Amino acid sequence: MTAALLVGTMTSVLAVAGTGAAAAAEPGTAPNQAVAPAADALAEWAEETSDAVGVPERALLACAAADLALREEEPGCGLSWSTLAGIGRVESNHGRFGGARLDDEARARPEIVGLPLDGSPGIALIVDTDGGELDGDTELDRAVGPMQFIPGTWAQWRSDGDGDDVRDPHDLDDAALAAARYLCAGDRDLTTGDGWWAALHSYNRSVEYGQRVYEITNAISERADR
Repeated sequence: MTAALLVGTMTSVLAVAGTGAAAAAEPGTAPNQAVAPAADALAEWAEETSDAVGVPERALLACAAADLALREEEPGCGLSWSTLAGIGRVESNHGRFGGARLDDEARARPEIVGLPLDGSPGIALIVDTDGGELDGDTELDRAVGPMQFIPGTWAQWRSDGDGDDVRDPHDLDDAALAAARYLCAGDRDLTTGDGWWAALHSYNRSVEYGQRVYEITNAISERADR
């Protein structure tokens, strides 16, 4: 594992090495983005696709469900589940960082909590915004959950992706939907290079981070289409 630089409004302090990405990132272009199946075919599709794309079945379901939700909410956005999966890979290895695993409800156990955002080199300084409710830290904020939301950003974008009336950043169903809404904000079109990169830079302003997600998204999409 390596540490990603925290330079944006929402990001991870985690990164995962080794993706087998097939194409280098090209600024100004969007990566290949795979298409999710219809809702009634998701379970079978996830079971058949998981090994091929290297994404756990439960994580695939969460990302694809968020993709389908945004097709209804923001049809002009063009967000793909493969971009969400690319982000999830970099942020927490799909909820598997540090020995964690997603349970059947897509909740990371144990919870994934990042380093304190203390202003040290490469890390933003963000004082506590949630009284430690999400991250257990009453002095500084920490990114939390499979998509590594900063508490202040979660407060704005928190979502209920599984219909249980709970909005939990440690639940990938919720976090994937929140991330999708965040990426699509401002009428972005993620099918274009400018729109895709603007979305990724809103999530994390690091060019290296965007390149990493681009390469992983490409690799996942190419494998999914085989």
